[in-house]
Amino acid sequence: MEIPVLPPGQRVVRGWPVSHYGPVPRFRPDRWNLQVFGATASGTTYSWSFKEVLELPTATVTTDLHCASGTSTLGHEFYGVPAALLLELAPPAPEVTHVMAWAEYGYSANLRLADFYGEQTLMATHHAGEPLTVEHGFPLRLVVPHLYGYKGPKWLRGIEYMTQDRRGFWEERGYHNIADPWTGSRHSYQEDEAG
Repeated sequence: MEIPVLPPGQRVVRGWPVSHYGPVPRFRPDRWNLQVFGATASGTTYSWSFKEVLELPTATVTTDLHCASGTSTLGHEFYGVPAALLLELAPPAPEVTHVMAWAEYGYSANLRLADFYGEQTLMATHHAGEPLTVEHGFPLRLVVPHLYGYKGPKWLRGIEYMTQDRRGFWEERGYHNIADPWTGSRHSYQEDEAG
């Protein structure tokens, strides 16, 4: 049996534990949309209905997930829209350096543009061949496998292009601004001048 390679301080748990802050939102397809706004190259806001999101090109990513609490789950298969596709459909202004991923109830997670553009970063609609469950983020969940889970909001509703960094929900509450599991970057006190 092959022993998985884990980031420092992580331990494998079975299944896929549910973890989130606040209540589980109710999906209302007639009111739901995904927006891209902020510093777009055109200065306009872009919007897609859920039906339109499902018609976009898709990809499948198989990856492990790492929580800042120290748990890891292995071998997840996600299917959905590559996040990099949004940068083609709704180009950012040249000076954009970061994005804020917005979810239901005002939850937010900031990412460097390069992290959002990562080849495995996905706006997932499915997990293991089935639509996401509502507890795991249906209808749309941002998956950023190379960062801790708090950088990948469930119930994704918008991407804001930013010309300077701004902390998201957990980052404002003492979590690390970059969230790299391979360097153990869990808490804001670990940040250096570049963090």
